[in-house]
Amino acid sequence: MVVPELRPWRAARPHVVRIADAVRPSLARVGTLARRPAGPGSPLVRRVSRPKTWQFTATAATAGLALAAGVVTAAGPWDSSGQRTAERDRAVALEAARGTDHGSTRGNAGTPPRDPRTPPSAPSVLTGLGGTATTVKSAPGGKALAAVLDPLLKDPALGRRSAAVVDVATGRRLYGTGSGDALTPASTIKIATAVAALSAMGPDHRLTTRAVFEPDTKEVVLVGGGDPTLTAREKPAPGLASLRDLAERTAAALAKRGLREVTLSYDTTLYAGDKRHPIGENPNIAEISPLMADEARTDGSSSGTATRVPDPAADATRTFGDLLKKHGIKTTPPGPSKSSTRASTLAAVSSPPLAALVERMLTNSDNDLAEALARHTAIATGKRADFAGAGAAVRAQLQKLKIPLKGAVFRDGSGLDRRDRLTADLLTALLVRAADPAHPELRPALTGLPVAGFTGTLSGRYADGAAGVVRAKTGTLTGVNTLAGTVVDKDGRLLAFAFLASGPNATAAQTALDKAATALSTCGCR
Repeated sequence: MVVPELRPWRAARPHVVRIADAVRPSLARVGTLARRPAGPGSPLVRRVSRPKTWQFTATAATAGLALAAGVVTAAGPWDSSGQRTAERDRAVALEAARGTDHGSTRGNAGTPPRDPRTPPSAPSVLTGLGGTATTVKSAPGGKALAAVLDPLLKDPALGRRSAAVVDVATGRRLYGTGSGDALTPASTIKIATAVAALSAMGPDHRLTTRAVFEPDTKEVVLVGGGDPTLTAREKPAPGLASLRDLAERTAAALAKRGLREVTLSYDTTLYAGDKRHPIGENPNIAEISPLMADEARTDGSSSGTATRVPDPAADATRTFGDLLKKHGIKTTPPGPSKSSTRASTLAAVSSPPLAALVERMLTNSDNDLAEALARHTAIATGKRADFAGAGAAVRAQLQKLKIPLKGAVFRDGSGLDRRDRLTADLLTALLVRAADPAHPELRPALTGLPVAGFTGTLSGRYADGAAGVVRAKTGTLTGVNTLAGTVVDKDGRLLAFAFLASGPNATAAQTALDKAATALSTCGCR
């Protein structure tokens, strides 16, 4: 069995302090993996109808830390806990990147900072790899799990709740309470968006922004390709498509044609329907447009809530025009247009691979990116690129993957819409499918999950307990708190879990959910 390589796509997301950089369990057990790389889509990944338990455990335990096979050979020194000293020091020196969650629609719902001076030391979660792989114990027992989880999930802070725990190796549900009840998922719906997008387009797909030239009108049209990570910053994160680069190359192409003055316009026809999310004007999301720079943020941030420009496409095109001027090209004030079939491409820039975009979306709970990927799923499957079409496309892709969809409602891709409905059974099924060796293209849906105590929306949680072990997508709306992800229990068995609750006290509900996930990580329950 060749374990698929779980690439962290680091070049495209330096804003996240990867768990592989912050906390590294001893890798002596996985030396053979370093010599047998297999990336998403690799022909080396065998398709098997019923993978053995150790195969699932090896694959998913590796997913638990998002380690690339090449990372295995990294130099020490190692401390007694298995954590690499240099990387521990880096975790101390750098503040872990924090994302945003939905939170209350009335204010900033960003995760509070974790003290960067005291990074927790994670126990090893690679027990199932290497020579000990075949000795992993059986899955936890249902009664034993219930004895541990029932008291925690009956916390009054959780209100109405739905929960499921599944053994990833077999797909068998080990624990459930209301697991088939469809509740508001908040941001955990992004797991569905991620799996659908990866299934429809593949992990290497990129989103392209173009500048085209209309020969009849001498018009330059900036054509939106649906990449919200397009950046106009002077020092962008590596791997992002740069509006500055696009302007420089467009100006050079125009100069070759002997043109120094053009009409400038922009094309946003890739998307259809309403531009504004049903939640209304909100710092959690910009106007939905296939053309924007830096997610239309006005404060220089890359995640979290922020005031947005009212017309992202017009603003990005004005910036593009200013950049062209610096290269000697004079333009008119921009207006909306549509590129014709006779237009020729002057220059184009592309986003990081879809795998990297999915990881960024999940880690930072990026609502703008989630809505973009939902629409691209619609486009890839021949549906209308609006809210309804995107929801239908996501459902259709999940149906192809045989995900249980009873009661599911997909009103958007981000989870901001309170009319969304998912079940705990559906969420755990998504996680199991993403860990399946037969679907390596879905692996970023696991590697992008925030790491407890270290990255994204979990960086400020799990200061005590399962820091560095639990990987999970958070979800928060007023009166809604959810958590869905994976954890390796103390015997090395990979479990997928989903907890959905409707408690009004967000802080108390989050604490209760974290306790339940921590209990899974420390429970043998056999």
